[in-house]
Amino acid sequence: MILLLIGQASGQSNPIMSLLPLVLIFVVFYFLLILPQQRKQKQHRQLLSELQKGDRVATSSGIHGTIVNVKDDAVTLLIADGVKVEMDKGHIVGKLNAGGIQPGR
Repeated sequence: MILLLIGQASGQSNPIMSLLPLVLIFVVFYFLLILPQQRKQKQHRQLLSELQKGDRVATSSGIHGTIVNVKDDAVTLLIADGVKVEMDKGHIVGKLNAGGIQPGR
């Protein structure tokens, strides 16, 4: 910070110093926003790839059910006796355990 003030006081401007705040903002955004979102997406993809018949899951619309069939991009959920619903895999938000929803690790 002192170097910035000294450089401005002497009338000289370094082009690298003028880009420094922009680079710092990008670095902060990367570590606070982009990196955590990428980790979350990776965990969700892993959760979807590990789904198998018999797993209890929760969907983004709040439906809880048991998987009775797994396809490439869809799952069939048993949500009540005799009631089966086919849903896109992307709408599965987590597996259910005794304590509630277990999102992708």
